[in-house]
Amino acid sequence: MEERAYRWAQALCECAGEGEAFLQAFWQALRQSEGIYAEFVYYLERQTFCCAYKVAGYSVVDIMVWQIDHFKANLDQSHSGAAYAGGHNGDRMLLMAFDTMLKMERDPERYAAPMRSETGTDYADKY
Repeated sequence: MEERAYRWAQALCECAGEGEAFLQAFWQALRQSEGIYAEFVYYLERQTFCCAYKVAGYSVVDIMVWQIDHFKANLDQSHSGAAYAGGHNGDRMLLMAFDTMLKMERDPERYAAPMRSETGTDYADKY
């Protein structure tokens, strides 16, 4: 399974436009986290999220939703999708959610605080 998971991480990085250095750092961090690695493999095998493992109360889906909210906020502020065209890359969004969770595991408050305080744009008069 480890070889298959590595190949998938490699493919995600390629689709996301990330290079070898990112892949190696991501893979090393992923292999050091039993919980996040298990979530990564679960998604690989089933193409759905398990969400059994959480960091500071947040699952990988929570992180992904927060990141998508930021993408939408950037679109709303720019009024142009051109600057954020890369954000539509689902592989990149998935990879960045796992990468953020790995970083959050090392420094939970740095990521949990913005997740608690920053919201998307789905309400009137946000901008």
